[in-house]
Amino acid sequence: MASILLIAEQYKGSLRKVTFNGLGFAKQAAEQLGLDLHILIAGSDVGGIADELQGYGAKAIHVADDSDLEIYRTEPYTQVVCKLADEIDAQMITAAATVQGKDLLPRIAGRLGAGMASDIVEMLEDGTFKRPVWAGSVIARVRVETDRKVVSTRGTAFEAPKKGDDTADVNEVDVSLDEADKVRVEDMEETKSERPELTEARVVVSGGRSMKDDKGVKMIEELSDLLGAAMGASRAACDAGLVPNELQVGQTGKVVAPELYFAIGISGAIQHLAGMKGSKVIVAINKDPEAPIFQLADYGLVADMFKVVPEMVEEIKKRKGA
Repeated sequence: MASILLIAEQYKGSLRKVTFNGLGFAKQAAEQLGLDLHILIAGSDVGGIADELQGYGAKAIHVADDSDLEIYRTEPYTQVVCKLADEIDAQMITAAATVQGKDLLPRIAGRLGAGMASDIVEMLEDGTFKRPVWAGSVIARVRVETDRKVVSTRGTAFEAPKKGDDTADVNEVDVSLDEADKVRVEDMEETKSERPELTEARVVVSGGRSMKDDKGVKMIEELSDLLGAAMGASRAACDAGLVPNELQVGQTGKVVAPELYFAIGISGAIQHLAGMKGSKVIVAINKDPEAPIFQLADYGLVADMFKVVPEMVEEIKKRKGA
């Protein structure tokens, strides 16, 4: 029977949260199109991850476990996915629109001669897809004309399905790469942080260009740490060199949808809103009462961040000490 193949994303043996959001889409699509759901896990020493994916309605979980897949590289992963897609007659191949997904899926689409829909937020009953364009100010409706389709999903748009008690077959994938990889990873430098991963955190505290200097940055960092939150930033703050680019939230940064999002000293340019408007609760602090961020915020405070944030920090410390 034809199938839909979900490419699970993992890092050092831990599944990314977006994999479960992607499962929400894949399960819906499988039921709507009458396809079997298959899941692929690729990496090194990743066999144990299969147990975490049981109970979500998959017919089979395929594990490609090989040292050549330890560090993500486009060509080896493309070969593994395409071979498996042919073996299981995958009519749709899907993954989250992460940095890895954005690199991998277009190569797969090209190799398989399949049409692709990118960064989708909804699949309609007629098989068309909705995706945001122009920083989310317009929603485009697209149709993929080829029989086989490749689809990347915006993780913040789909809810993770509830875990059931069904079980899937677990199959080992024969990783025999038939083409020489033209890329070799010489070294990888990892940025480590005690804070949660920005795209997976329940709470995010973001600062804007109004942080001004190291003092302002440390103020936002302290609030983040007290809340157990990830720290984010606007593009203006990153461009000004106040914080690293990896903290940027927005159209050209990371897309987040935490349960609670603080936008502190951020005006609310459309570029930033595109990356965080899916947050469940948005709290904005800005001294400009006309700042666009207040139109989106659930709670807004017109005040100077350099007065309010230290007061918040002191109050949280008191409550934690009580």
